[in-house]
Amino acid sequence: MSEKKTIRIFDTTLRDGEQSPGASMNLDEKLRIAHQLEKLNVDVIEAGFPIASDGDFEAVKKIARTIKGPMIAGLARAGDEDIDRAWQAVQYAGERALIHTFIATSDIHMQRKLLMSENQVLDAAVRAVRRATGYTPNVEFSAEDAVRTRLPFLARVVEAVIDAGARTVNIPDTVGYAMPSEFAGIISYLKNNVPNIDKAVLSVHCHNDLGLAVANSLAALDAGAEQIECTINGIGERAGNCSMEEVVMALRTRHDILPYTTNVNTEHIYAASKLLSTITGIVVQPNKAVVGANAFAHEAGIHQHGVLMDKLTYEIMTTESIGLTHNKLVLGKHSGRHAFTERLKELGYELSREDINKAFIRFKSLADSKKEIFDEDLDAIVADEIIRVPEKYKLLQMNVSSGSFAAPTATVELEVDGKVKKTALMGDGPVDATFKAIKKLTKSKARLLQFTIGAITGGTDAQGECTVRLEEDGREVLGQGAHPDIIVASAKAYVNALNKAATRPKRTEIHL
Repeated sequence: MSEKKTIRIFDTTLRDGEQSPGASMNLDEKLRIAHQLEKLNVDVIEAGFPIASDGDFEAVKKIARTIKGPMIAGLARAGDEDIDRAWQAVQYAGERALIHTFIATSDIHMQRKLLMSENQVLDAAVRAVRRATGYTPNVEFSAEDAVRTRLPFLARVVEAVIDAGARTVNIPDTVGYAMPSEFAGIISYLKNNVPNIDKAVLSVHCHNDLGLAVANSLAALDAGAEQIECTINGIGERAGNCSMEEVVMALRTRHDILPYTTNVNTEHIYAASKLLSTITGIVVQPNKAVVGANAFAHEAGIHQHGVLMDKLTYEIMTTESIGLTHNKLVLGKHSGRHAFTERLKELGYELSREDINKAFIRFKSLADSKKEIFDEDLDAIVADEIIRVPEKYKLLQMNVSSGSFAAPTATVELEVDGKVKKTALMGDGPVDATFKAIKKLTKSKARLLQFTIGAITGGTDAQGECTVRLEEDGREVLGQGAHPDIIVASAKAYVNALNKAATRPKRTEIHL
């Protein structure tokens, strides 16, 4: 098909994606993701929810000041205070500033959550859009839980907010409830029953509770939607959001039946996926479409034979199209600083000179003990040395004794608020003893929810990578640690999680 319609990609990794349990990011981490989204050339970056916390506000403001190209959006509930705060943050993007306001429209939300009537919700939506357009013409309105909203009322709301000045109207499947044909029907209904629908971009925002977020988003395009809201790796509330890499590559790969294109530079997809996993500690499953470790792996003999003869026999897209390098060896102990810096840039990391120096020292140390340095090792170095939260607790040194004839014992020395503390405790195993010692020194009441451990690359000299999930006061945090000694990696992950718990600000959670 020669005529292709360009679909806008609205990325909400930094807002909805950050609402994944334990996925909160600090300002520097958000800025790194934003720079990668800039490379991807998404059309809109939803940078955060400015009124949620001071940290969110500062991050949105910094991104608005720094990032060029994409529009920068700030989310706001349908209230004056929210909208004013959103504008205060996004205004630095100038003509690219966008205010995204919303209110729920389904009966269950209006009756049980908002305690508002239809007319009250309609009035609030219109007032919110009008206030936002007083700041910028770039206003998006979302009808939260649109899929479970009665269609005649949804059409009334959409028509009213467009008349009030909304340039984009978003139809979210907030709880991931819709089927593709059903969702396409909703979009078709609006296209046919809202007289002024042609005056606004029609957007969709699908959650993945039934595993249909991408399918629903694609079905919406055929019904007339023009923008897809999505996240890197599909992260987000509960089962997550529509996966950016999946929907973009579906449009690129099936151009034979999908007459659509995007502005996304797909060659930066893999780097974006790895960067997000490194920052949040939320890794994608091996069989994840497009970016999973097995996405281009072939074990069955007949598949291997076919791929060796012609990749197209079993691969529908090229590894180069998403920027995948097949984990090839890139550096060794004789590699210089320039080659090291360039490889980090290829992996999506834009580091300061000071951070590069810290990472290079760690790289040289690792290269002395490990013959082969892979991209995954570099990801771990950046995560462990650079992407850090303020350190209330710092692991200084530790020693563990364990074996089949000895009670596992861990001796741990920490710096806690600048003071050195040391203790030794026994446990059911070396990791248990280590965690107990750390918990005693920090006086933490956090509960361990999950502990995962693995090798970053192959070989007996591989670095160990650990992730822990802790819960404290109803909030969950993820901690990461990497080290050739797996027990040390475990301790670093636990301390990292405690530091996140200690510095994570309270924020207002919203659902869209």
